Amino acid sequence: MAKERIALTKFETEVMSVLWRLGEASVREVQDAIERAEPPAYTTVQTIVQRLEQKGAVRRTRKAGNALYFEPAITRKSVYRRLVDELIDLIGGSQPLVAHLVETGKLSLDDLKAIEKAAKRSAK
Repeated sequence: MAKERIALTKFETEVMSVLWRLGEASVREVQDAIERAEPPAYTTVQTIVQRLEQKGAVRRTRKAGNALYFEPAITRKSVYRRLVDELIDLIGGSQPLVAHLVETGKLSLDDLKAIEKAAKRSAK
């Protein structure tokens, strides 16, 4: 896939989530699939899709009538990896993040054991 380290805004990530779920969609289909109390305007979604295309995050696949169809050109994993890397850099390492997750109950003992197991495998 193209350019795997693309920075996305929150709304761009929301649009990408729709495209990752649908695989391919028109701007109208993306707009309809965005789950919000107040759906965004068609022109807003169109602008975001155009920006995503300029960034290399989506690509045009076909045209049906007046509608252009788009598909993701980057993976969900690459976007999430970049976000997590930025968060870890921002808070000064992974230990404060893990401590916070444990304190808030969002990371269980089983999760920690799985992390430890993965760390041991990667150290080999």
